[in-house]
Amino acid sequence: MVFKNREEAGRRLVDRLIQYREDPAALILALPRGGVAVGYQLSLGLRLPLDVFITRKLGAPDNSEYALGAVAETGTIYLNPDARTAYGLSRADIEDVVQVQQREIVRRQALYRQGRHLPALADRIVILVDDGIATGSTFFASVQSIRHFKPGRLIGAIPVGPVETIQEARRQVDELVVLATPDPFWAVGNHYIDFAQVSDHDVVEYLNLADESLLVWKERIQSSATSPPQ
Repeated sequence: MVFKNREEAGRRLVDRLIQYREDPAALILALPRGGVAVGYQLSLGLRLPLDVFITRKLGAPDNSEYALGAVAETGTIYLNPDARTAYGLSRADIEDVVQVQQREIVRRQALYRQGRHLPALADRIVILVDDGIATGSTFFASVQSIRHFKPGRLIGAIPVGPVETIQEARRQVDELVVLATPDPFWAVGNHYIDFAQVSDHDVVEYLNLADESLLVWKERIQSSATSPPQ
């Protein structure tokens, strides 16, 4: 399966998550940056609030694209077991990399949330979305971090990923919705025709547009509820 772009992937995920449409207990947390484009379409289709959950990959010293693990905005650190074996690294060994990414997390929190806090997650239905997973490091770090907030249900929404990573992801969440598990799997971007980089500006715009769309829908519902019958 090849997606035209992230927006199309998001619209396809809507069909698989339609039972959560307009559920007052549910919200969407998207992993920036690419996951926010997918999450935006989920927000429109399911009429659910959209926010970000900021997690940063910890790149290997000789290959920044290879994930040693990831650090979440709450401080949770996940280390990729394969990477630990290959590089023989401890958490102390990657402390410098962690600190660099934590500074980037702080920058993104200020930019994306504009003073807002992470929404309350206790007893909520949390739909965690990305544009795809490879090693799964950022997804796993996010899951472990979100679990600390004791959501009522944690759902993963992933357009594409390799079979083994998807199997592990399925074990870590209450429900996992996946559209494609190609084998062999090379990279997430190979399964999109348009996989252009999502900018910080795009992330902020997606979040603002999702808020506006939800507000318009709520106002329309309230108006129809209070309007006298014709």
